[in-house]
Amino acid sequence: MKILGGLFGLLLRFCYKLTANYGLSIILFTLITKIILLPISVMVQKNSIKMVKMYPEMNHIKAKYFGNKDMASEEEYQLYKREKYHPMLDLIPVILQLIILMGVVDGIHQLNVTNKFFLILDLGVTPVKTGGISILIPILAAISSWLMCFTQNKANVLQSEQSKANQTITLLLSVGLSLYLGFFVPGGVGFYWVISNLMSIILMYLLNYFIDPKKYIDYRALEESKNELARVTQYAAKANKKRSSELISLEKRDYKKFLKYENKQIVFYSEGNGFYKYFQNVIELILKKTDIIIHYITSDAGDEVFKLQNDNFRVYYITENKLIVLMMKMDADIVVMTMPDLQKYHIKRSMMRNDIEYVYMDHGIGSVNLMLRKHALDYFDTIFASNEISYAEIREQEKKYSLKEKTVLKYGFALIDNMIENYNRQPVHHNSPKIILIAPSWQDDNLLDLCIDEILQALTGHGYQIILRPHPQYVRHFKEKLKILENKYAFCTDFSIENSFSSNDTVFNADILITDWSGIAYEYSFTTLKPSLFINTPMKIMNPDYQEIPVVPFDIEIRNQIGISVELSELHTLPDIINQLLSEIKYSNEKLKEMRDKYLYNISGSAEVGARYLINRLIEKSKE
Repeated sequence: MKILGGLFGLLLRFCYKLTANYGLSIILFTLITKIILLPISVMVQKNSIKMVKMYPEMNHIKAKYFGNKDMASEEEYQLYKREKYHPMLDLIPVILQLIILMGVVDGIHQLNVTNKFFLILDLGVTPVKTGGISILIPILAAISSWLMCFTQNKANVLQSEQSKANQTITLLLSVGLSLYLGFFVPGGVGFYWVISNLMSIILMYLLNYFIDPKKYIDYRALEESKNELARVTQYAAKANKKRSSELISLEKRDYKKFLKYENKQIVFYSEGNGFYKYFQNVIELILKKTDIIIHYITSDAGDEVFKLQNDNFRVYYITENKLIVLMMKMDADIVVMTMPDLQKYHIKRSMMRNDIEYVYMDHGIGSVNLMLRKHALDYFDTIFASNEISYAEIREQEKKYSLKEKTVLKYGFALIDNMIENYNRQPVHHNSPKIILIAPSWQDDNLLDLCIDEILQALTGHGYQIILRPHPQYVRHFKEKLKILENKYAFCTDFSIENSFSSNDTVFNADILITDWSGIAYEYSFTTLKPSLFINTPMKIMNPDYQEIPVVPFDIEIRNQIGISVELSELHTLPDIINQLLSEIKYSNEKLKEMRDKYLYNISGSAEVGARYLINRLIEKSKE
């Protein structure tokens, strides 16, 4: 700092020689430092614009993954990476300002000038020691800091988008710090602080003029995204209020009950209501064939599993906050989960036992390399694989990243087994007109957001009955959009929107399913043995390094095996492609059955395979 102070001392002496006035030399010195740092100010302005430009997408991510901080953080990180945004860049001016301030203190001490008056102020004294009129200096420093914060809150591209609370905190800290320091440093330093703040205000307006944020930022989209996030936040706030003292007591009771139970053999963890269907077949077989007590943890107080009656099936309500500690205290032989990323984020392996076998049972049949984050399954001991491609991906990951070899069970997918069983009970339908079911995902750039108008314009009036079945999460978050779409096509008697998801009848009865990258296509085509039509919207990639593994992901390979994929530029050809899917032998029931048997393990028998494995492992562990 002495070296920096020496340099600033030289610059101050140079400024004094030019002005022959102590106060004017400080003003000139401040102007020179602002000019020298101008490239950094320009860089920060551009970086701030980039940040605010990303706000609509960031707000959408926060709304989409509300309550899942890990997932939201991961998505934001990918956004930063894609946009080449550097969050730490905005700290550079603050750090430089502090460095310069400390250097100015040393530099002013080294500037031996007899007359240190500027107007009526003595800039050579320390206000706390002399008092009198010199206390104007810390007061002016505080006022200039207030003025700078006030103008930044109005005009700074980034600061103006901060919450009122953040703006107020920043203002109070800045004013308080300026007032406090102004009393304990020489008046020249306080004067420098006043001039620096005033010049920063002028510079901000100049940067806004020459690099106008309005040319780069879609403020309308920003406002819409704020409203979307506000709606989700309000919804969550109302939901939290409903969490009565009874639920809090229930969680405390279940938490203690779970930890108190000794010699637990097997634990299933469910993220919420609706996840039981992925475990159901296996659990029911274990309960039927053995006297093993199954401990089932759910983070949803409204989970339907609480209604199940079986003395050997114990259900516990544990929310995510308590789950973190509970998992670290886990004492069981086997833990089965559909949640990936074990050990990577908040859910860790047990600290009580290192011999617990952690089993991952996927809630889809897509690629574990493409559709999960990189290394999402590294800390599991056993994977229940649904298909040959997933099996190959896991083995290749182990080779590529030098991982310990896992047990990979050729399991299958119980949900499709159940759907096949239910479908086979249905009467055979011969639809006239043919039913086209549109079932998009709710990922970013889904076909509802990108091209639903083009699809409907291509299909309506061609003798089909068209049903749109949006994803339940899309219905939850974008009711207004769906209402607008419904009103827009109210005149179309061959088009309707389905908002009820209590039944699979629409899925079972449709002749063709149109989707983007939703996993519903596999469930539909492998259950009904009818073809799917895929729209090539931008692919959802959870692992941007998926090509490090030399296996074509299931989601990519299967598209043209169970149907036809169409580019966005070819949507006008949809009627011809639908006729092709309905008429060609390669998309017949027999051919699609061959595809199903080729790709999926243990059709209609996955539960037997999964239950037998878990039972045998528990027997083996009891002998260890």
